[in-house]
Amino acid sequence: MTIRFKRPKVRGTVGPAGIATAVLWLSIIVLLPLAALTFASFDEGITGFWDAITAPTAIASLQVTVGVSVVVALINAVMGTLVAWVLVRDEFPGKGIVNALIDLPFALPTIVASIVLLALYGPQSPVDIHLNATRPGLVVALLFVTLPFVVRSVQPVLLEVDRDVEQAAASLGANNWTTFRLVIFPALAPAILGGAGLAFARAIGEYGSVVLIGGNIPRLTQMSSQYIQQQIEIDRPTNAAAVSVVLLAVSFAVLLILRLVSQRSLRRQAASV
Repeated sequence: MTIRFKRPKVRGTVGPAGIATAVLWLSIIVLLPLAALTFASFDEGITGFWDAITAPTAIASLQVTVGVSVVVALINAVMGTLVAWVLVRDEFPGKGIVNALIDLPFALPTIVASIVLLALYGPQSPVDIHLNATRPGLVVALLFVTLPFVVRSVQPVLLEVDRDVEQAAASLGANNWTTFRLVIFPALAPAILGGAGLAFARAIGEYGSVVLIGGNIPRLTQMSSQYIQQQIEIDRPTNAAAVSVVLLAVSFAVLLILRLVSQRSLRRQAASV
């Protein structure tokens, strides 16, 4: 009896060579560095890895990082959607400038944001608001660097929302809130979740914007990125790599869950059409 294996068919426009090039590029840029990081985190064995991630200061930094990042993602989900709505549905003087400012955190070095926030909300605050070395200061800094994610995720979806459905709902007596909740929000939900997930992933690994305004106080305002830097400075690269792997795992898990939820929501919408 002869067993024959079917050769998998490759479909698309670039062909096998293009797919192989893309996979090779991703391997060099992403997979190999991540594999090296994971390998380095186990230099002292599983016991050493466990001791590194369960050290009290490591756990405290992870708690601060995850807690602050969740708050930032939630705020972005609300305010980012509002900003996207204003940019798409409203007309006002200077709209083009505001739209361009949304992408500024992508172009601006994040350490500049930390310097500006320290000057504005530090000990010598000209507005008498002191956020230096506080968790609200971390939140403000991370909100600055994660601003574009939800806005840019929601904008194109909002542009494609069928306005006729909204008008039909209004003609049936639905108020603005009911129309948004039952007609618009289901279409925006996958984009909001995706943008919030990206904001969370960016916040969880951010360093530059929090390095000055945060104060780097262990168990209070020390982010995991600052803890990792500290471990490298005291010549404990294995501990730094171990905590980095935990951050990587948390970010990947959150993005994977949000992707699955978004795909499920899109399938439901397609089935209901």
